[in-house]
This record gives sequence, structure tokens and C-alpha cells, in this order.
Amino acid sequence: MTPLIEKEVNPHFEHFLFDWNQKFQFLVGGYGSSKSYHIALKLVLKLLEEKRTALVIREVYDTHRESTFSLLQEIVSDLGIDHVVKCRSSPLALTFRNGSSILFKGLDKPEKLKSINNISIIWIEECSEVSYEGFKELLGRLRHPSLPLYMMLSTNPVGQDNWTYRHFFRDEQLKRFVLDDETLYKKRTVVIKDTYYHHSTAEDNLFLPKSYVKQLDELKEYDPDLYRIARKGYFGINGTKVFPQFEVRSHSDVIEAIQQIDRPLKRAGMDFGFVESYNALIRLAVDHEKKYLYIYWEYYDRGKTDDETAIDLKEFIESKELIKADAAEPKTIHYFRQRGFQMVAAHKFQGSRLQYTKKIKRFKKIICSDACPYTIYELQSLTYKADKDGRLEEDEFQIDPHTLSAIWYALDDYEVTDLKQTASERVRPNRERRSIQ
Repeated sequence: MTPLIEKEVNPHFEHFLFDWNQKFQFLVGGYGSSKSYHIALKLVLKLLEEKRTALVIREVYDTHRESTFSLLQEIVSDLGIDHVVKCRSSPLALTFRNGSSILFKGLDKPEKLKSINNISIIWIEECSEVSYEGFKELLGRLRHPSLPLYMMLSTNPVGQDNWTYRHFFRDEQLKRFVLDDETLYKKRTVVIKDTYYHHSTAEDNLFLPKSYVKQLDELKEYDPDLYRIARKGYFGINGTKVFPQFEVRSHSDVIEAIQQIDRPLKRAGMDFGFVESYNALIRLAVDHEKKYLYIYWEYYDRGKTDDETAIDLKEFIESKELIKADAAEPKTIHYFRQRGFQMVAAHKFQGSRLQYTKKIKRFKKIICSDACPYTIYELQSLTYKADKDGRLEEDEFQIDPHTLSAIWYALDDYEVTDLKQTASERVRPNRERRSIQ
């Protein structure tokens, strides 16, 4: 018999506690919103009512003891159900008198998952720290011969490049749309097919000290990125953008703009890949007078041999377009040349990554066709990597942008004029300028 329980909870979570209508329950929000607490409470209440085995996951197993396990231990004590639920510290587990149990695992030890059977509920805490491959592996572990299956996920929002955003909201790369995150921020709870979405902030936790909320508010003054995540609970660009001047326009508008350029500089650049990396080939055009860079065509694929890629790109043989390619792959370049491609190695040198990136940043605008989803995915939200002291590394990024490498190579012998005018240029604005072709 389930014991009678009385517990005061935050009103914003009341409906969530007893709603088991969707397989996936995705809770996202700011710091201190109590989302993890209410997931833990919901899990205990369910396992008191039904005999189930639940699995609690974090990326690193050792982080459970001071987080999820400690939280569940606190809830058992607060509910006064120590006589029906036992908390075991080695190995970490909760066992219920009705036969239910809660197990704790980390994805840093994936072999430990193989021996677990009949898991009907999985809770992934801090799911943004788990890899997408880990998430899909856990879906395969969620199985039971008769009970409905559930997966609960909790996280603070991070960058829009994280798999949690791409899977549960939108993936520009795959042109996949599920839910506009702005809609969730306004409605607070949303149901889309088999997923229950829940958004929360510090205001939703009535038990949170005002001093803590004040600390979160102060973030706005010195760390706007963290303020967005911690205080507002919003996804967004996490870090400093590499190309703030990047914008997306319709393909027809981009082509029309290129046609209006007086003597446009057209180039093609290619970065090679195979298994982990991608073959990326970009066609671009430069408006030298305006200092605009247009990206209007892309090829982006992996796992193909050179002969398969050559077939995909045979139009370049017919058009005799010059392709500047990665100099680190001379054998590949030689192969393509033998097949009839006009392909040469781009110039690479010590520090070329940084110099090429600075060159691209000098364009006043980088305008990308909406027919180039992979370029948009990699460059629109591209941010710098920071070192352990928080300093930006100007030649390192949060992802490996293959399309950017292709652009580097395409423009390796082109120089964007420095946007700062010299004193003589200001005095003699009509002097003759040499056109770079």
C-alpha cells in the first residue's frame, strides 16, 4: 500500500509531478529553478506506486553522490518514508519495499549499462553534458515487456549548437523543426507529440533565498552569456561569435546580388575529410568594392571514397572551375587532377589559420544563401574556444568548421583591404585604386 504523503511543492511544477502522458519529458531552465528536485520527487512518487526499475544517468558516475543521489536521499527523508525506501551508498542505489529500485550510472563507464535489464524510466541529469551518441544508446536501454516507458531529461540551456537544442527544438543543418524555443519561454509548458516541455526560472522556486536571486541578477553586468543561461534559462550563442557580420538570405536574393556586382571575384575552395571529417566544397563570390563575401553553393558529405566524391562533383570538370584545396592532402589533389579537375593546393604556413580567419573577419558582410544549410550551421553560431583562464583562442573554435576551411582555401591569395582608411585616402578620396582580380 502506498503511504499517504503530504508535501509542499512549487506551483509551477504541480501538473508536471503527476503527468505521465508523454514518453519524453524535457525540463530546461535557469539555475535554482528546482527542476531537478521535482524530477527526483516525481520519480520517487512513481516508484512508490508501481514496481519499476529506474536508471539515473550523468556523464560522470562520481558526480552522482553529491547531486542526484544526495537529492533523492533528502526527498526520502523529507517525506518520512525511510521505512519503505532504503538508500544504499555502495554501490549507489535506492531500493523500495514494493520491489522498485533506482540505479545510478555514468556514461564514462558505458560497459556498466550492458548488464541492466527491464529499465522502464531513465532520468538524464545535466543532459547537455551527455553526447548525442550516449542519448541514443540510452534509448536502446529503455525497454520493458509490459510497462510504459519514460525518459526524463533536465538541463540548463547552453548553446544552440548542443544536441539537446538540435534534437528537441530545431536543427538548421538537417532542416528539422520541432518547437520554437521562444514559444516555450512564453507558454512555460508545451506538449509536442510524445514530448512534454517544461521551462522554469528562479522565480518558480518559492523556497529560493532572495540573496541567491540577487546574485543571478548581478551576472547581467559582467557575464551576459551566463546571465542568459542562469537567470533567464534561454538557449543562445554561448560565447563570442567569430563572424558577427554573418547573415542568411534567400538563394534568389544572393544570386541577384552577385549578378549586380561589377567584376565579381568568384572562387571555390575544398576541405577534405572521410570518416570523422567532412568533404566541404564551397562556391563564393566577393564584392571587392563593398567588401561583401557571398556564399552561394556548397557540397558537404563524408564516408565517401575519392572516386565517389569525384562523381558527385563532375560538374567542376565540365565547367573547368579552379578549386583551391587543402595542401595537407597532396595525394588527394593529385588524384582529382588525374580525373580532370582543375585543382591546386592552397598556400598553408605557420599561423595560417589565424591569418585566414582575420582575413574573413575583415569583410563588412558575409551573406550566405539559405541553400547552404551546413555553412549556416557551422558559421552562423561559430564561437571561439577559450583557454582554462577564460581567454579566447583566436585560431580555435568550439567546433571544427569544415566550410570555413574551404573558404580559407578559396581566398588564400585574395586580401581584403583593411577597412581603416589612411590619412592620405581621406584627403584624396578620388585617387585611382588598383582592382584585385
